[in-house]
Amino acid sequence: QVQLVESGGGLVQPGGSLRLSCAASGSIFSIYAMGWYRQAPGKQRELVAAITTGDSTNYADSVKGRFTISRDNAKNTVYLQMNSLKPEDTAVYYCQIGYSDYLGVVHDYWDQGTQVTVSS
Repeated sequence: QVQLVESGGGLVQPGGSLRLSCAASGSIFSIYAMGWYRQAPGKQRELVAAITTGDSTNYADSVKGRFTISRDNAKNTVYLQMNSLKPEDTAVYYCQIGYSDYLGVVHDYWDQGTQVTVSS
């Protein structure tokens, strides 16, 4: 069993900031990648940012320079600092981890998502 506990979503005005966090726990031997995805109404889910164990990062072009992904390996937690938010950032944000269990099986796991709304 794996659990992802996400926090930090909500309503913010354009130009504002939010910080999402996602803590993983359970039958996890090693997390090799953590990421954030989002899905706006009527659109496909898209990658926002991802980070590997070696802190290699990848961002969607639409958030480069505004969003920063980071992770705390000791806490199995990934963060997404979102600055200069725009109305088009409004979406449900999902935390995703790639991990191996104690049998060496690799899994992808997603949380239930949290709403981020950017509106005046």
